[in-house]
Amino acid sequence: MAKEGAKTTKKVAAKSSDYDASSISVLEGLDPVRKRPGMYIGTTGPDGLHHLIWEIFDNSRDEAMGGFANDIEIALLPGGYVRVVDNGRGIPVGIHPKTKVSALETIMTTLHAGGKFGGEDSGYKVSGGLHGVGASVVNALSEHAKVIVHKDGLTHMQEYKIGKQMAKVKQIGKTKHNGTVTFFKPDVTIFKDGISWNWDKIVSHVRQQAYLVKGTRICVIDAREAGMVDSEDVAYVRELNLEVPSMTFFFEGGLRSLIAFYNKHQTPAHKNIFYVDATDNEVMVEVAFQYTDDISPRLLAFANNIYNPELGTHVTGFKTALTRTLNTYARTSGILKESEENFTGDDVLEGITAVVSVKMPEIQFEGQTKGKLGSVEAQGAVATVFGGALTTFLEENPEDGRAIVNKVLLALKARKAAKAAKDSVLRKGALEGMTLPGKLADCQTKDPAESEIFIVEGDSAGGSAKTGRDRRTQAILPLRGKILNIERARLDKMLASEQIKNLVVAMGTAIGDIFDLSKLRYHKIIIATDADVDGAHIRTLLLTLFYRHFRPIIDGGFIYIAQPPLYKIKRGKEVMYAYSDQEKFQLLGPDADMAVDAGEEEQGTDEDPEGETPEQEVTTKKGAKVSIQRYKGLGEMNPDELWETTMNPANRVLKRVTVEDATDADRIFDILMGSDVPSRKSFIQSNAKLANLDV
Repeated sequence: MAKEGAKTTKKVAAKSSDYDASSISVLEGLDPVRKRPGMYIGTTGPDGLHHLIWEIFDNSRDEAMGGFANDIEIALLPGGYVRVVDNGRGIPVGIHPKTKVSALETIMTTLHAGGKFGGEDSGYKVSGGLHGVGASVVNALSEHAKVIVHKDGLTHMQEYKIGKQMAKVKQIGKTKHNGTVTFFKPDVTIFKDGISWNWDKIVSHVRQQAYLVKGTRICVIDAREAGMVDSEDVAYVRELNLEVPSMTFFFEGGLRSLIAFYNKHQTPAHKNIFYVDATDNEVMVEVAFQYTDDISPRLLAFANNIYNPELGTHVTGFKTALTRTLNTYARTSGILKESEENFTGDDVLEGITAVVSVKMPEIQFEGQTKGKLGSVEAQGAVATVFGGALTTFLEENPEDGRAIVNKVLLALKARKAAKAAKDSVLRKGALEGMTLPGKLADCQTKDPAESEIFIVEGDSAGGSAKTGRDRRTQAILPLRGKILNIERARLDKMLASEQIKNLVVAMGTAIGDIFDLSKLRYHKIIIATDADVDGAHIRTLLLTLFYRHFRPIIDGGFIYIAQPPLYKIKRGKEVMYAYSDQEKFQLLGPDADMAVDAGEEEQGTDEDPEGETPEQEVTTKKGAKVSIQRYKGLGEMNPDELWETTMNPANRVLKRVTVEDATDADRIFDILMGSDVPSRKSFIQSNAKLANLDV
């Protein structure tokens, strides 16, 4: 059973003396990294910044994969520093036969130098950091770095500045430990957005890796508010017993535990989680899956424990074997009749949560960020291992087998029904000249790059928006109440909803397998709902729709959230708008204290039927009149106010919707929009303090 926070560790598998300077191969220099960092870490934005941690962590993780380590720690330190520690063999410090300097210096200052080349005589049989650029790239993109090696009873250290060694590797003492300690501080001249570590992102990555390396303890610590921890004598930050946030992961169930974690807010369609771990032609294949009552597939792919968000050849092998095996079983068991068509790849993926992991000596990724596996041999190995094991599983677990096939059969029937609905609504509609929705006030320009559509809540807001807009570039689509929650709705039911159909037709992309991003009519889709609970709910329903069925529109950066003002402040003839309570107090300046007490005064001039006072007029200490109006919805604004504050590109505030971690986003949508009420309640209670509430 998986355990978080367990402190048990196991003995490591090899002696540190098996890994020495001769294990290190050298291919080329380090100069290109700072000139074109995007080639090595993908981007210099937040994703690239966090990629630095992954690169150093991957080296420690590879030690664990080889059986040489079982304890890894990542600590966030003050000043933007990160500290990664493992109890592996320790980077070799002896003189490298080719470079004639320490192997440590070679690894940290030379591109394509590491223990991951050279076949059988190399330091690693299987590794994620195949390119060997990880440590040197991190060093090159850091304003300061330091590596401390505990190895063979001695401690050695070397420091670096912007990728260059500050001095030779030196012995600094004796030690009882084995392992490597790496400090680095990213260079702000490279990462111009600043050094801001995302705790949740790091914890999510670490948790995922802990499932993939069974029996390894991985700890992440947020010591940014603590004093600097740079002592060469301290093996782990956690040994200092600092009162700081930390998470420790230790799982023995491997991929089974990972499937259970991702499905804990779902209803399983069958009891037993499928699992296989076997080798074919030197390719180690590990697969686990379980179907749920959901309709969306969840596929996670890893190659040498590197997450592959763009999937790859191993997933192709998995899909091929899954489709073939389930069709064969459904036919032989009589569940799928002769008159019925075969399951398609989409049918067998509906509602599945699956993890496909391969480990192999020679591996090919598409790009340094390893987003997609390109190794052809992985496809055949996965198809062979998984296909054979699935056949056995279905025969030995007939109840599970029947439940799985019935789930897929339901998907087949739903696909046919959805196709009929789609053909009638879309092929004869939006794609063949169906008139745009009657409530849509379209813009005049036909250039998507300068067109934008505001999705507003209700006819009142729609009327103000239509009057106040720039007719040339801005379209308005009012929604009537809350749209259908599509989290568990199939395509045919979705298209029966007038609200959703209007939105699909207005966007022009169609939906499902005929979705075409190039036909998007607006390159800014702006959700403009009220700043209350109902508005937040409508916004969440819309985002769920876009995430589940129009994901490329989110990925393309076309979805935005409007930020209308919360307050209108009048001081004499001066009119100001505040978009938050903090901004209100900033605008009020010396009158802020007076405004705080205004709620106790009975000077409201525009009371609503419920006795509330959305507009209050108070007198300052100097006798000036200040009026503060609290907006409850866009419909309360007149067209000029709505244009000036929310729609005018010169003044408005928009937030672009992005999905940094699709897996976590998928899980949160499950919790918020699914049928698991206790989990939703727990999530809301746990995150209530982070919410901006309209009380």
